[in-house]
Amino acid sequence: MLEGKVAIVTGAGRGVGKEIAKLMAANGAKVVVNDYGVEQDGTSPDKTHAEQTVQEIKDAGGDAVANAGSVAKFEDATDMVKQAMDSFGGLHIVVNPAGILRDRMLHKMSPEDWQEVTDVHLTGHFNMCRAPINHFREQEYGRIITCTSVSGTIGNIGQSNYGAAKLGIVALTRILAMESVSKGITVNCISPSANTRMTQGVPDPKDPVAAERRRIRLARSKPEDIAPLCVFLASEEAADVTGQVFGQRAGEISVFNFPRPAHTVHHNGGWTPELVRDSAIPSLRMKFTQLESNADVYAALPLD
Repeated sequence: MLEGKVAIVTGAGRGVGKEIAKLMAANGAKVVVNDYGVEQDGTSPDKTHAEQTVQEIKDAGGDAVANAGSVAKFEDATDMVKQAMDSFGGLHIVVNPAGILRDRMLHKMSPEDWQEVTDVHLTGHFNMCRAPINHFREQEYGRIITCTSVSGTIGNIGQSNYGAAKLGIVALTRILAMESVSKGITVNCISPSANTRMTQGVPDPKDPVAAERRRIRLARSKPEDIAPLCVFLASEEAADVTGQVFGQRAGEISVFNFPRPAHTVHHNGGWTPELVRDSAIPSLRMKFTQLESNADVYAALPLD
């Protein structure tokens, strides 16, 4: 499906990124395997993880090169693009699952915890979109796949930094898709749920039933489950799919809707605080209570 294409996959030394890189290579792509090789909190960089993935791809008959740059640095992102061009003569696909966690309740979160997670996820996505975008526009072809999370689309206690960045990535995806559609470039977002070292560090819900449901889902959700959707979205056959957010968990693929007003209350002449209390909120409360109850199903989902 990707014969003749060149891809950059970030965070591809382990977990979801590794499985995406391997399946893209198995489908004919030449791959720049990027991984800064850090611990879950972003410390202790190590190139060996990227090199291991490259070796596995080569052992399976594919072609790949290793890159140990950080997505949080724009110059490293531009170096990845240059490496793809120098090594394989082109670039057609960028997939960006690289990430770190610094989980804290907001009242305990340091500015450094906020900034480093935002730098890797939100700024990292800007860097990995900005670095190749003019090349894609000039060749009038490109596939960009971004990564959000249930922590961003629904929320998760202790992950305000991560969740805020992940929801920002959805907006970046939507807007870049709008800006790029006339140039043959698609931009889509995936929300992967898989049993990786990042999900394993997320505490179980306090409710024992929800905790057990989460453990069962984690056991069933493997990193390799995410890769087939990414391979299709990266292919020429996905030319009419752009600006979408897809959820992927085990054998389940879903498409997300986007925030729109769910219910509107109008009052001729405008509102006073008392009218808001007595009229608007009682009417709206029924609707947002319904919406909250519909979201309960996500409480036990693995958050990655």
